[in-house]
Amino acid sequence: MKVISWNVNGIRSVFKKGFMRWLNTQDADVICLQETRAQRDQIRSELARIADKGWFVHLVAAEKKGYSGVAMLSRKDPDSIWTSLDSDELDREGRLQVARFGDLTIANGYFPNGSGKNRDHSRIPYKFRFYEALFDKLEPQRASGERVLVVGDYNTAPTEIDLARPKSNRKTSGFTHAECDHLNAILNKGWTDVFRAQHPNETGHYSWWSNRPGVREKNVGWRIDLTLASSGLLPDVQSGFILPNVMGSDHCPIGVTIDAS
Repeated sequence: MKVISWNVNGIRSVFKKGFMRWLNTQDADVICLQETRAQRDQIRSELARIADKGWFVHLVAAEKKGYSGVAMLSRKDPDSIWTSLDSDELDREGRLQVARFGDLTIANGYFPNGSGKNRDHSRIPYKFRFYEALFDKLEPQRASGERVLVVGDYNTAPTEIDLARPKSNRKTSGFTHAECDHLNAILNKGWTDVFRAQHPNETGHYSWWSNRPGVREKNVGWRIDLTLASSGLLPDVQSGFILPNVMGSDHCPIGVTIDAS
């Protein structure tokens, strides 16, 4: 089983950049998209084109138009799906969907950025509330040994080797000590960053690059898109991967392959 995660930075935008050509080449079973930035009535034709290729499509939109949002494409209809963290504050931005396929639970999250309107750190507390609410809700499943995968744009680079210029970005949201400590505390509770576990000391692997000219070509990036596996799922994870050559967004797709037997 292959699961892919991609922050598309606007589903309408990525459609104009060849999304369907890319999708038609994929052998994935589940594709999780973040930052779709569209209401259902704005992308009816795009959703229809995806469905015509045999995908089940589930969309979660933010209350605010053109903002946030997630979508999940799957070859099989999920057995169940939920999207609420039981908080109006956290739910209104359309950042989550959690689907169950047999004994596997896949959570697709577009975790908040800590930067506020003035490029300050005013949204970090909100970001932490989202992290805590999601992982608290998944904790009973993780603790009981169930197979759980949490994918998405975490908007945090876990360690110094997860971005090209750690020293100059230590005060930037996404790599402050508080954000890194918060994410690593979650990892220490029994979650595994699949790609980093399989590539423990390798540098230069990123999933997001600034849109400034030449930045992506020089690979001055951040690894902020992650796949976290519960201890119950980890023995079945075969590989974690990043697809940096896939264009269309300021992020690239990432993913995992899982033994589904």
